[in-house]
This record gives sequence, structure tokens and C-alpha cells, in this order.
Amino acid sequence: MITNDAIILGMLAAILGFVFYTAGSEHRFWKRFYRIVPTVLMCYFLPSLLATFGIIDVENSKLYYVASRYLLPASLVLLTLSIDLKAIVNLGPKALVLFLTGTLGIVIGGPIALLLLSAIHPEILNVGGPGEVWRGMTTVAGSWIGGSANQTAMKEVFDVGDQVFSAMVAVDVIVANIWMAVLLVMAGNARKLDERRGADTSAIAVLREKVEALQKKHARIPSLPDLMLIAAICFGVTAIAHAAADQIAPWFQEHAPQTARFSFTSQFFWLVIIATTIGVSLAFSPAKKLEGAGASKIGSVFIYFLIATIGTHMNITALKDSPELFVLGATWMAVHAGLMLLVAKLIKAPTFFMAVGSQANVGCGFSAGGGGGLPPVTGAGGGSAGGTGLCPGHLCGLVLRPAAAGCRRGLVSGQRSAVSGSRLHTPPKATHHLTSASKQKPGRGTIRWPGFCK
Repeated sequence: MITNDAIILGMLAAILGFVFYTAGSEHRFWKRFYRIVPTVLMCYFLPSLLATFGIIDVENSKLYYVASRYLLPASLVLLTLSIDLKAIVNLGPKALVLFLTGTLGIVIGGPIALLLLSAIHPEILNVGGPGEVWRGMTTVAGSWIGGSANQTAMKEVFDVGDQVFSAMVAVDVIVANIWMAVLLVMAGNARKLDERRGADTSAIAVLREKVEALQKKHARIPSLPDLMLIAAICFGVTAIAHAAADQIAPWFQEHAPQTARFSFTSQFFWLVIIATTIGVSLAFSPAKKLEGAGASKIGSVFIYFLIATIGTHMNITALKDSPELFVLGATWMAVHAGLMLLVAKLIKAPTFFMAVGSQANVGCGFSAGGGGGLPPVTGAGGGSAGGTGLCPGHLCGLVLRPAAAGCRRGLVSGQRSAVSGSRLHTPPKATHHLTSASKQKPGRGTIRWPGFCK
């Protein structure tokens, strides 16, 4: 078993390189393969094999900590440098409505799925302690609405057992990517679906033209000063975020401990909030021009390394002993998907908004606000507007996720208590992790399509 993190890092880098090389290949086999299998899924799945077969030592590795504490906040800064808030507002209220619908589907979908499954398989509620299913469900909700870093935080905050956590990571990745595959098909046929629904896509077209013009204006081959300035900004802001979080979280812990349910006592929560806020602020400064030098691409590299480290914690074989967990996850996702499709039809929203609203809650693959699935899904329809929806999804998520976390946790644990009649254990308070379950996966997190905001 390999225990040297330098070797493990090299192996993960080689895996990511292989995935993106083959994803960009013109070979017939690979083109057909990635037409069915999302790239981000492979970035989770292949690293998981290293841990599943005992090739690497995950328990003692520090790579995830480094990726989530250093690379993640740095990526948030780079992915928000080119945000155009005015253009996002011009998209209209339908994008926000669908984002909120997606969040609602995740919040209520868990309790509904647990209620339905408990009626068929009541034994699922008989497990106590860290192995309780509702505890494992908090990690899935944390991942879908708040990202993979959030998922790990949920594990520690709610004292989730290692076995149920491994199974839930597999449920999370498999179920979320099955739904993303459906969205990919819909995105590829967006024009037909929008015409049939009578959706107005003019705002998206205008935004696409504006972004393409901005890219052409500032695009350039990055120089060494460009790259050094990008590094100075992203890691400098990361340092500021750490320094501030180290002061703010303990203050809330001492003077307002009741705010723990909203993540205010979590250093990681403030780390993400501060890094993102400064990144958005820099979008109104000359630093925005660094997007032309590839700032968002560097940020995406950081995010994919985070995704790979999360993948090493996924054990697919864990589902073999608990197949009912997969059914639970599939039912949960069905509630979310059903609500998204229904509301999109009722308000005649473009398929682009529906895909973005869903993936901002389920696949926003970055570890603070959720969207690994956003780039491929929104980019599947063609054009440059692929990552536009990441902006409203993430910005709204920063405000709504803490509230959604408390609501979802109460619904799931309360529903389990009502069905089984057993007394719930009070989870230990966290002082240094993001506890909001409302959607970053490190990788699901907020990955961004080239040229756009996270």
C-alpha cells in the first residue's frame, strides 16, 4: 500500500491527465464513450479504484485537506473574477425560481425518500449510532447542495460511520451522474425542447454574444507576469480568508453558539464565504482582465484535483452490502428531477435554466457551493454560455444554503424519529468545518466552463 502523498498526488495527476486527454481525443471509441459517460464521473471513479483495491492509504493521506483548505478557496477567487452580475440579472427571475426549486427538491426529497423506503424496508431505520441512515443522508445532501468538502464536513459534524459514509459517497456520485447524463441529452436537444415549451431564450443569446466578445477582447497567451499575478491574487486572498475565518468562527462559537446550525461557528464556512466575496469584488476591478490569461482554467485545475481526492474516499463495493441505499438515493433524485421538470414546464423556462438550476444544487461540483456537472451540462447545448448559470447558482447558494442545511437536517432526522420512535443522538458541534448542507462537491463544486464565472 502506497503511503507517500507525493506518489499519490502524482498518480491522481496522471489519472486526470488521462481522462482529459482521452476526453479530447478524436478517436471514435473515446468520442462515443464520453458521449455517454461524463468526464467528471471518471475523475471520481478512477481515483476510487485506488482506494477500493487498497493501492493507496487514504486514511492517513493529507491530500484532501490540502485541496479543500488551499486549492478550493484559491479556485473560488479565480472562478469568480469574470462574473458579470448585471448580465446575470438580465436573465430574469426564471433562473432564480428554478434554482430555488432545485434546492426545495433536495431539502424535501430526502425525507420523502426515507419515508417511502421505510414502508417497504423498515429495517433501514433499525440501525443506531454512527451507522444511522439519516446521518449518511446528511453527507449526500451536503454534497449535492454544498459540494464535496461540505460532504466531508457533514460526516464529522453528524458523526457518520465510515461504512455508511463510503456507501453514501458511491450513491452520491452514481445517482447524481445518472441524472446529469439525462440533462446532457436534454441539453443537446435544448432548441427543440424550448420550442415545444414556448420558452424565450433571447436573454441567453444576448449574454452568449456578450461573453464571446469579452473573451475575444481580452484573450491572450499568458505571460509569466500574468501567471505570477494570478498566483499572487488567488493565494493571497486565500491567506486573508484563513486569517479572518480564524477570528470570526471562534467569536460566534463563544458569543452565539446557537448559530452552529447555520455554520457560523465553522472556520471552513467563513473561509469559503470570504474567498468568494473577495473574488466577486475583484470582478469589478482591473483584475477581471486576468480571465483573458486563463484565470478560470487554472481555477478549474484546482477543482479537479479536489474532485480526485474526493474520489479516493468513494468505495463502490459498499453498495453491494446495502443496495437499498441506492434505491433511497434514486428516489431522492426522482423527487428533485420531477419538481424541476414540472416547474420548468409551468413557467416555460429554457432548458438551459432548468439544467443550471438542477446542477447548481446537485452537480455544482466545487467544494463550497456545489457544480461539477455544470460545465458539461450547460456546455452541451453549444455556444459559450455554458458556465453562466454557475454565477446565480453559487451566489444564491451562499445565502440560502445555511438555512437549507438546518431545514433539511431537521426534516430528515425528525422523520426518522417519527417513523422509528427512537431517540436521536445529538451530533457533536463542529468548530472548523463547513456544516451547511446546502451544495459544494469538490468537485461538484463549482467548476466553471471556460470563459465564465463559476
